[in-house]
Amino acid sequence: MKICVIGLGKAGLPLASVIADSGFDVVGLDVDKSKCKMINKGINPIPEELGLDELINKHGGKKLKATWDYTKIKDCSVFIIVVPLYIDENHIPDFSILESVCRSLGKVIKKGDLVVVETTLPPLTTETLIKNWIEEESNLKLGDFYLAYSPERIMTGFSISRLKEFPKVIGGVDKESGEKAYEVYKNFIGKLYLVRDARTAEFIKVIEGCYRDVNVALANELYKIANEIDVDFYEAREYANHEYCHIHLPSTGVGGHCIPVYPWFLINEMKKREKFSYAKLLRIAREINDEMVEYWAEKIVALCLEIEKPINEIKICIKGITFRKGVKELYNSRNLALAEYLIKKGFNAYVYDEMFSKEEIEELGLKWIEPEKADLVFDCFELELSINQPN
Repeated sequence: MKICVIGLGKAGLPLASVIADSGFDVVGLDVDKSKCKMINKGINPIPEELGLDELINKHGGKKLKATWDYTKIKDCSVFIIVVPLYIDENHIPDFSILESVCRSLGKVIKKGDLVVVETTLPPLTTETLIKNWIEEESNLKLGDFYLAYSPERIMTGFSISRLKEFPKVIGGVDKESGEKAYEVYKNFIGKLYLVRDARTAEFIKVIEGCYRDVNVALANELYKIANEIDVDFYEAREYANHEYCHIHLPSTGVGGHCIPVYPWFLINEMKKREKFSYAKLLRIAREINDEMVEYWAEKIVALCLEIEKPINEIKICIKGITFRKGVKELYNSRNLALAEYLIKKGFNAYVYDEMFSKEEIEELGLKWIEPEKADLVFDCFELELSINQPN
């Protein structure tokens, strides 16, 4: 059995490597030719991913071969799709990448082949859009091929260990597809659970993100209230949290590819069904988290007024601009949004992030500064505001 992984990004490449390390011949397909060439030479294109260097060095160009050519995957019998799904400014999913992959795959799959999608999707997508795209291009019908869904549940930087240790679910568009996919996946996934169907598996991944978004919103709201009535939020949280209470940490909002995106899948679906009120909490949580940029901007400006300088001369340092500490990613970063918001409002805002060089910051169109040379520093990850005393 030869397995193809389509999409060799931060989710797909670790998965392909783990499958190869489990003894299977794997073909990885990606549009990035330079990445494919690196992998085939045993060079890891994602060096920040713990444990991936060893697997790419061991299997790259051997058990794991990378290509950008769909004709090179015809002899595979299992196809795993792990490509990105973005949303536009109106929070509507852009399926163009996924559709292109499914239609290209439809031209090469054969009777008896298995397709598993790992991209996080709005519930019902696998059994409708994906099935239709593959059927239209292949002239096959479900039953001629198998189709299942198993959401990726990795964490950037720790993908290898998550694949080996974290529970994973899988569900088929029909019963036979689910059973077939389960039998394949149990060979390289340690903790695997077969759920009722693909839409259930889709829903499981989405509601994980919704849970976290709503709970971060609650933490943000409680933090603001505590601050308003002069209560130490962190002390209160420490003693409030117990077996039945798990208050999250506050933040500048929620960023990244996942948590701020997934609630919109359910909000949009309920809107289509004219059940708008069913997703009310999800909408409010999104609003609360997005509004944290303005909240922290107000805090920063208020502290600026305590500095004996004209406000337009005060150097403000926003420390930490990635969406999550320790991950060099800016997608949907609320920390970056905070810096840009202050600049737009006319403040003299600079940024500093230990993961970026001065040149990289300037390439983003931002001004770089060492925190100790600023008048005021806001640490986005510690949520700490401080004034640097003049020498």
